[in-house]
Amino acid sequence: MRELVYYVAVSLDGQIAAPDGGFDAYLVEGDHAPVLFEEYGDAIPGHGLTLLGLEPPRNRFDTVVMGWGALRPGLDVGIDSPYPHLRQYVASRSDRTVAEDVTLTADPVATVRELKAEDGLDIWLCGGGQVAGALIDELDRLVLKRNPFAFGSGIPLFGSAPYAPRRFDLVDVRGYDSGIVVEEYVRRREG
Repeated sequence: MRELVYYVAVSLDGQIAAPDGGFDAYLVEGDHAPVLFEEYGDAIPGHGLTLLGLEPPRNRFDTVVMGWGALRPGLDVGIDSPYPHLRQYVASRSDRTVAEDVTLTADPVATVRELKAEDGLDIWLCGGGQVAGALIDELDRLVLKRNPFAFGSGIPLFGSAPYAPRRFDLVDVRGYDSGIVVEEYVRRREG
């Protein structure tokens, strides 16, 4: 069965973006970058792959799920299909206009359950915090690119998910001279 993987940059204090949705503080260059490109190259936006002269690797993910807030920064600069090499789903409670190759869903939980039942590579949850909070019980794996900054406030990793402790087991930690620490967790299945 395919996994839903929340692969996301996060601050030391658990914020995935600034209060306005910006994420300029995150480190994209450094000794951690080559590893992330090799292992998670599918998560590089299409325009980034083009600028770098790279072909989409398609070795980890074939589908991306994101909230409207995660799509909005691209829309603001004229990018309406940020991951054209992946099947793209955008969760929104409002009716919105999206690119032809982007599927809008009002029920991300049902959508993810259907996607997980299909054959294919893993499903990448790229953010934002609200959709991650809605999907917290569907998550199989967390890959957190912990950046060496404390934001103080911002968009939390799991938005407004209700309090209910969920256990994830740490399976890998890699630290880099850039200050980035990549932590990987898998959901503990009880019983």
